[in-house]
Amino acid sequence: MKLRLLFVTASVLTLTACDSNKGGATHEGHDTTAAATTEKPAAEADATPAKAIAITYPQVDANISAALKESVDHYLHVKNALANDDAAEAGKGAEAMSASLQKVDKSLFTPEQKGAYDGVADGIKEHAGQIAKSSGAIAQQRQHFVTLSEHVYALAKAFGGGRTLYHAHCPMAKNNEGAMWLSEAKEINNPYFGAQMLECGTVEEVIHK
Repeated sequence: MKLRLLFVTASVLTLTACDSNKGGATHEGHDTTAAATTEKPAAEADATPAKAIAITYPQVDANISAALKESVDHYLHVKNALANDDAAEAGKGAEAMSASLQKVDKSLFTPEQKGAYDGVADGIKEHAGQIAKSSGAIAQQRQHFVTLSEHVYALAKAFGGGRTLYHAHCPMAKNNEGAMWLSEAKEINNPYFGAQMLECGTVEEVIHK
């Protein structure tokens, strides 16, 4: 019985999240006290390469590509602002992102492409708008950024983002449920925790332009 208890205890302790949270702190509504903090060796962390994602619709009208790239650029603006703990700048990026989607001429889509776009466009507008309205409350912005990221991820998988994008994931975001985001670089700059746990997360996928 003692051996079994020791095994279970050891298993729990080896569940890793991000070792930056050794103090068990909380950050902007994200409870980080329940996650273990065992550090992975660098070699182990890099042992599994990121999965390459093929874009579903690589051939789209050039005007659509330009408009979607602009929207993704503004998303990255929001992401970087949140990673820098800058709520005001995140609000500006989100407002610009909402405006950029107005430039997407849906008449230039094929029926299949239009269906893929329509499936995420309203969600992107909704959560980008909420981030823009919450420029004084970074915790709320980060909550909306979870869903915004999921929609932009679907958009990027369908049409690309005009650049190589890295799908990163933090197991401690969203109150330890885990959440993802897209980045223009392999380097982890966590938008959900900012300076408190800036390097928390791993790159899981690569979406080429």
